[in-house]
Amino acid sequence: MRTTLTLDDDVAAELERLRRREGKRFKAIVNDALRRGLRDEKPARSTKPFRTRSVSLGKPRLANVDDIAEALAFAEADDFR
Repeated sequence: MRTTLTLDDDVAAELERLRRREGKRFKAIVNDALRRGLRDEKPARSTKPFRTRSVSLGKPRLANVDDIAEALAFAEADDFR
């Protein structure tokens, strides 16, 4: 099959580097790279799902955070209230 393919500059440079190193035709290098990529197209799946452990942070020190001034005063350790 003949087709036109536009390659990004970095991809073209890497393929050209492989072509020189392996001494193959550009067409063969592109086909080999595509075959390898298509074989590995399925992402590796972890058999065990990731879990995040929870930890107790204790009781909240502010019962109501609707009062922004109080929350900021507490956070900054101001004792003016």
